[in-house]
Amino acid sequence: MQKIKFKQAVLVLAVLASGAAYAQSNVTLYGRVNTTVERQKTGDATVSGVFNNASRFGFVGTEDLGGGLKAGFQLESGFNSDTGAAATTFFGRRSEVNLSGGFGTVRLGRFFAESYFATADYVSMHNHDTGSSSDALYAYVMRDSNKVAYRTPSIANLTVEAAVGMHEQIKNTPAAAGANGKYAKDLAANYKLGALELGAGYTHLDVARQAAFRALYTVGPFIVGGYYQRDKNAYVVNGGERNNLRLAGAYLFGASELHLNVGRADSYKNVADSGATQATVAYNYKLSKRTKVYAYYTRVNNERNGLYNVGAAGQNFSSVAAGIRHNF
Repeated sequence: MQKIKFKQAVLVLAVLASGAAYAQSNVTLYGRVNTTVERQKTGDATVSGVFNNASRFGFVGTEDLGGGLKAGFQLESGFNSDTGAAATTFFGRRSEVNLSGGFGTVRLGRFFAESYFATADYVSMHNHDTGSSSDALYAYVMRDSNKVAYRTPSIANLTVEAAVGMHEQIKNTPAAAGANGKYAKDLAANYKLGALELGAGYTHLDVARQAAFRALYTVGPFIVGGYYQRDKNAYVVNGGERNNLRLAGAYLFGASELHLNVGRADSYKNVADSGATQATVAYNYKLSKRTKVYAYYTRVNNERNGLYNVGAAGQNFSSVAAGIRHNF
């Protein structure tokens, strides 16, 4: 009888302990549905339709382990809001587990390059760098899968993150597609000083690399910013080096936002007339903190050998669009 009571007491304690652990954990569902109606023109071909703008949903959670230590995860899946189709890789946008504390944060899994968020993402203010008005000129080099990253704690408003994307190639065997037998390396820094925000990023993968610097300044209802990027062999194998510059501005008044964004990519050193210019003008109207309606016109002008946002060299791309973006 005493043995039975002892086992029951142990079971009750286990249940109570699991309840206490559960109380210290939380999981949140979040997402964004972002859809436009557009008339797009590529070269001489025109198409009208409903288009997805990087819609997504995900789960993020943390567990307080005590002593300032926390475990966390984030799973994020993209889907086509115009058709309802799921992404081919279900959690292809993010699949991450992490451990954080006073030492900073260690991240494992699949996630976007922090160098991108530290530079280009900040400057694409109008529509979160999505859809046909997204930045067509930024050179994204990092391998997103099989990553290990470390982020420092914020020290005097400065954070730094370093990441390695492993190739997972068996030694002395041919490289798998996308592996190249090389590790991808990414480094990013963010700094905030009042209304001024600065960022920098560097990525290196095999023969391709990029380095960028970003500045963003807010004064009253105005936001102005831009980034400068220099890359090598990012879009064109053996293309050499290229400069890429983007400037952006926004005027916020009441529920309205006016946006102007202009980018210019020079020709690659080894490919003549391969540059391009991109410009976007947009208007957003906030229906609530989570919902916006918006309209924009965007255009990419390619030089004779330019291939940005098009399938054939020298073609131009443009789109006039109206959309709804809802966050949850």
